[in-house]
Amino acid sequence: MFGKVKRFLGIEGVKVEIVVPDQVSMRAGELSGFIRFFSMNDQTVTRIQVKLVEKYFRGRRKNKLINEFSIGEIEFNEPIEVRADEEVEIPFSLTFNPIKSEMDQMEEKNFVYGGLVKAAKMLKGVKSQFRLEVEAKVKGTALNPISKATLNMKA
Repeated sequence: MFGKVKRFLGIEGVKVEIVVPDQVSMRAGELSGFIRFFSMNDQTVTRIQVKLVEKYFRGRRKNKLINEFSIGEIEFNEPIEVRADEEVEIPFSLTFNPIKSEMDQMEEKNFVYGGLVKAAKMLKGVKSQFRLEVEAKVKGTALNPISKATLNMKA
């Protein structure tokens, strides 16, 4: 009885880990890595969703604004058997399309304005953070395992 409740809640069930490079190039528009699954019990992963999210900050103190944008997403719908005490690695390649503000576009196009735009962005507190989210749907569980990784994106 207690084992069924633990399986239903995902306790001792499938765990998800993300393996990605330390630095990712924004210009490449592609992120490759692995999703690693391991479990204490035999289980079946029925769906995997991988999403790249940009968290965009601007402004300071009371005027600070934060938005989140999904800039890339893939989904795997083939069942994956995860055996007890074994690791399963699934390779993935996620293409993404970064969102560029008018300031970013002006910075890229004009060499002279590039320095001025960087200074203006610093004064206004403009910055972006990127994270990769992986959610797996496991057969017979109510709570899906989720893993998040913060990425270091370079221009």
